[in-house]
Amino acid sequence: MDGTSLTPQEIKLQELKNIFPEVFAEGKVDWEKLKATLGEDINFSNERYVLNWAGKSDAFKVLQTPSTKTLIPVKEESVNFEETENIFIEGENLEVLKVLQKSYFGKVKMIYIDPPYNTGNDHFIYPDKFSETKAEYEKRVGDKDEDGYMTKDGMFKKNSKENGQYHSNWLNMMYPRLFLAKNLLKEDGVIFISIDDNEAHNLIMIMNEIFGEENFIANITWEKRYGRSNDAKLMSSVTEHLILFRKSDSVKDLREPRSEKNNKDYSNPDNDPRGPWTSVSFVSQRTKSERANLAYSIINPFTGKEYEHPTNSWKYNKSKYDEMLSDNRFYWGKNNDQDFPRIKRFLIELPEGIVPVNLWKHSETGTTDQGTKEVVELIGKNIFPYPKPISFLQRMIKMGSQEGDIILDFFSGSGTLAHAVLDMNKENEARKFICVQLDEKNEDKSEAKKSGYNTIADVAKQRIRLASKKIAKQLLEKEKKIQSEIPFSNENRSFKADLGFKVLKLSESNFKQWSQVNTRDAKALEEQMQLFVDPVSEKATVENMVYELLLKSGKDLNSKLVLQDEVYKVNNNELVLLLKTVNQELITQVIDAKPQKVIALDKLFKNNDQLKTNTVLQMKDAGVEFKTI
Repeated sequence: MDGTSLTPQEIKLQELKNIFPEVFAEGKVDWEKLKATLGEDINFSNERYVLNWAGKSDAFKVLQTPSTKTLIPVKEESVNFEETENIFIEGENLEVLKVLQKSYFGKVKMIYIDPPYNTGNDHFIYPDKFSETKAEYEKRVGDKDEDGYMTKDGMFKKNSKENGQYHSNWLNMMYPRLFLAKNLLKEDGVIFISIDDNEAHNLIMIMNEIFGEENFIANITWEKRYGRSNDAKLMSSVTEHLILFRKSDSVKDLREPRSEKNNKDYSNPDNDPRGPWTSVSFVSQRTKSERANLAYSIINPFTGKEYEHPTNSWKYNKSKYDEMLSDNRFYWGKNNDQDFPRIKRFLIELPEGIVPVNLWKHSETGTTDQGTKEVVELIGKNIFPYPKPISFLQRMIKMGSQEGDIILDFFSGSGTLAHAVLDMNKENEARKFICVQLDEKNEDKSEAKKSGYNTIADVAKQRIRLASKKIAKQLLEKEKKIQSEIPFSNENRSFKADLGFKVLKLSESNFKQWSQVNTRDAKALEEQMQLFVDPVSEKATVENMVYELLLKSGKDLNSKLVLQDEVYKVNNNELVLLLKTVNQELITQVIDAKPQKVIALDKLFKNNDQLKTNTVLQMKDAGVEFKTI
């Protein structure tokens, strides 16, 4: 069984093969055939509009390199692990995105990220020399202090403005992550990215390259504060950018929910059974000479008076007017004596939601000060710089997702997205989050470190726990109120909001990885050959192997697991895992259950070649895909 993650080139090659099967020979692309198939109008020259930077080719190599890592469950840090569908992953986000490729390909409805803004003071991961090998990169990514936390000296590099490759380093960090993230989006998915003026222009250009310029939706201006900073040298910044792209043209329109403010102009002064309405004039802006067919006399049904507009035409022809009149769609004034009627527009008949705008005012969406206040109210101290307010995230969530959708944030920070989703789920909306955050060590002098939070991930997890607890308390109080008002009703007595989250951590594989040995050292060769005997790592546990095999088999982390008679059954026998014991009776039981796929540890057959051979043949006869490790 392949122990590596799904790579972008594998995905693209399969897509190309589906479209142009004739250009493949022996599994490889025949470029001359492809050129001939595309025709003479295709330009293969190097002269084209493109964004280039130092290390771009290396960024491609980084994203194309498969990962052998996995995710392991940490139940003691989770809330309601067995029932929740929310996920918090602790680990380096590029590796995590690779690990998620098989299981979450095309399943995420919305992505929001708040990456480093590249202000000159940011620390983030990028190859500090383009000759850095994968082994060197992995060693650096794995650098931890004596307590097991990621270190800035090892993993992170400060990207100062004095650096000659200042913008290139940021682009090399962002490009592979955005490329892999796109794969996870559904065809009708969207991605929001917060950024400031330092890299907004470059971000839009690489997003155009990855997502396609035709899928750019908006550069939204968010008013992050309403007061100027008097210590600014040239200009006080009160706004940030929120870049919005769609995955494809499957996203035809976007809508925001209507608010009380949107509906304030709707009323029902004539008690129309269709409910509140607003009105617009029936008089057209066009003159009679311009629209002669729309110029005619009308009669006020209340006064009996006949009118014709002296200069302008009406908006509709006489037939349409008569139809609207009979359907009571005109308003003739408070006393029904107006000369020219107004058309009633009913709230109930409006399309669901309103068209969004690209200016988000602080009064509608919150500020960074509000975000700080929300963290302080939960944790008691200001332990994270400039967090986004949950109202800012919720505006995106309402616009970009529906009930039951998965929302991803792979620069999770203090966990604002998770908090926002939980807060919305108290209305039983059942959205699910996947948040990814490095176990980046907090500075010794930071308020977070002084408060006992060793890493940023620790801050996020505690915030989510406290938010969950606060929301659960609110729901309990609401339930008690309903029960006191309707003591004999069962309606709404149980709130089913998902307020938990699974914690998983990025880890080395539970299975030893074969590597090419270019040596005659007998001991090294012997160690490699031992992988054929027992590929299971010494640190592996059965539960951790289960989660790794879920991911490697393309099953998501919320798959339903049942342990029965030493057998792990996944999603009602979609997948069966034999990781503890194997015998003929057990094999027969497994086959009788008609699973789609079975994976077993090879060592469980204990050199019983007859049992293994019989198992292979029985599985084949039953139409069951069978793999061994």
